[in-house]
Amino acid sequence: MEKLDRRTTLKLMGMGAALLAAGPRVFAQQTPTADQLVKGKNPKLLVLSQRPVVLETPYEILASEPERTSKENLYVRNNVDLPGYTTVEGASLEGWKIEVGGLVDKPFTLEAKELLALPQSEVTMVLQCSGNGRSLYTPRTSGNPWQRGGVGNVTFRGVRLKTLLESKGVKLTEKALFITAHASRQGGATQFVRSVPIQALENALLALSMNGEPLPAVHGGPVRLVFPGFFGVNNVKWVEKIEFTEAENTTAEQMPRYRVPVIPNTHLPFLPQQPGARYPYNFTNSRPNWLVNVNSFIFAPLEGQTVEGPYVRVEGVAFNDGIVPLVSVEVSANGGRTWQRAELATQEKTFGWVRWRATLLLRSGEHEVMARAWDAAGRSQPLDGNLAWNERGYEYNGVMRVRFTVA
Repeated sequence: MEKLDRRTTLKLMGMGAALLAAGPRVFAQQTPTADQLVKGKNPKLLVLSQRPVVLETPYEILASEPERTSKENLYVRNNVDLPGYTTVEGASLEGWKIEVGGLVDKPFTLEAKELLALPQSEVTMVLQCSGNGRSLYTPRTSGNPWQRGGVGNVTFRGVRLKTLLESKGVKLTEKALFITAHASRQGGATQFVRSVPIQALENALLALSMNGEPLPAVHGGPVRLVFPGFFGVNNVKWVEKIEFTEAENTTAEQMPRYRVPVIPNTHLPFLPQQPGARYPYNFTNSRPNWLVNVNSFIFAPLEGQTVEGPYVRVEGVAFNDGIVPLVSVEVSANGGRTWQRAELATQEKTFGWVRWRATLLLRSGEHEVMARAWDAAGRSQPLDGNLAWNERGYEYNGVMRVRFTVA
């Protein structure tokens, strides 16, 4: 190797020093913002993954839209990136086809634009990633490091799957126990398949719009098969094939991913797993992340805020799987020794989140407030969310705690 002369050495050293000085700016330029990854998204969304695209809604932005989460601010959790669909603009129905088959008496294929001529239905529902809250588990689990922003409240409109089947005069066979949906593989996209129990047919919707606008391409447009009350992963984007099957599919997204341990032949929702331990997942010792568990969030005050006292309004949202109504939300400002019941916006069954509020009498100084929801099935949130620790960090619903100062 030839020796470098003194002039060349000094030049290289100068270049190195310049790069070090500009380092933060150079690296910042290399990390794209949310709007660069998905056209039309709020640039303040947190980029958890560039490919596949995973964007988290910062909590203060989530809390700023307590009624409905806008397409600009809604989180993104792609398991597959469909080329050309990374935008909040709607995707064209033209040329899109959906195949329906499996355990039915008359399989068929339809042009997606045919759905526009059928009766339309609407549902407001919580859309939440199974891993939302994952970072709150200790020790750290695998997967994208979600805080609490992998969730939103949106309104889908489209054609009920039952309505479509009826319009085609199609009946299911007795062996049809699952609905198995396939996402499009156009542009070389990898396979994505999910199965849910046949009971989900009652509310299943082929969504064509979200929040009154054409369904954003990044959120599954032109057609997404949504199951109200189910975790987001089950709501298959860019659906091109729907099968009625006797068993769950066996792709990686059904096994071993998106599952939590359970004790076979019991009704326990999960098997307490030693934090940090691995688990040998199979179809008998685990269950999929299907139904959303009961949960609540505090939207005000926010962590670290200073508010006026002594009367402090605490408010937020609560939700469950929509099978039964929420019956109460309680707040505590003394570590859970006593609880005060909050006022709920509704006690009707709903797939969307329910707003709640309470007023606390608090002296000046620092405080910590907790909130927990209860539903009519007697389900609530654990004070210690780590009780449900699992190695992939799914289904966190521990009681939320917010620290703030009263002036």
